[in-house]
Amino acid sequence: MLHLFLYLVKELDTRQVNMREMLDIEKVIEAIIFAAQKHKGQVRKGEPDSPYITHPLSVAKTIFAIGGITDTDIIIAAILHDTIEDTDTSSTEIRENFGKEILALVLEVTDDKSLERIVRKRLQVAHAPHLSPSARILKFGDKIANCHDILHTPPKGWPLERLRNYIQWSADVIYQIRGTNAPLEAAFDQILSQAENHLNFTVQPFETIDERDWSPKYIKSDQQE
Repeated sequence: MLHLFLYLVKELDTRQVNMREMLDIEKVIEAIIFAAQKHKGQVRKGEPDSPYITHPLSVAKTIFAIGGITDTDIIIAAILHDTIEDTDTSSTEIRENFGKEILALVLEVTDDKSLERIVRKRLQVAHAPHLSPSARILKFGDKIANCHDILHTPPKGWPLERLRNYIQWSADVIYQIRGTNAPLEAAFDQILSQAENHLNFTVQPFETIDERDWSPKYIKSDQQE
């Protein structure tokens, strides 16, 4: 559970900087413990033996190691980003333990699980251009981690078409927040290239999104149902 902490310490030492000027390590550890407790018993879809907590830690590591993000609030929000969406964590808990700024970031990237999956996908595409700069960083980290897992440890039982659709949908979301962080964008593009080769398909340009089921054009009809 503490592998992210050890990684951060090693990297900060390697870069010969003062840790306390970069990250509040104590707060980061508190967030890791909090998230680990909340996600206890959950596992990743593609790795039955892998605790779910490895995902938010991977997101935090990605935005730190690749994106160069050293803002404590963004790192903590990455660690907590699925707590409200996928556990019984309340907004009040996040606010009382980590503050309203981190809560706001977590809420920006939290899906409403009461909605159907396709509706949630449409809303992510629709909301992406309106994300704050910090939330865009979280979105990049999340999509990089998830797409990496789709390629290397795909969920059991997912057919090829569903894997391709996940990559395409992620590309459609990310397209709208390009320009946020060049290293993260390059890392995502590398995964897209790997996906095209591994899944034997071509990622379609965003301009054709209305041809796909997750096009925001369907949101109005979703709301009328």
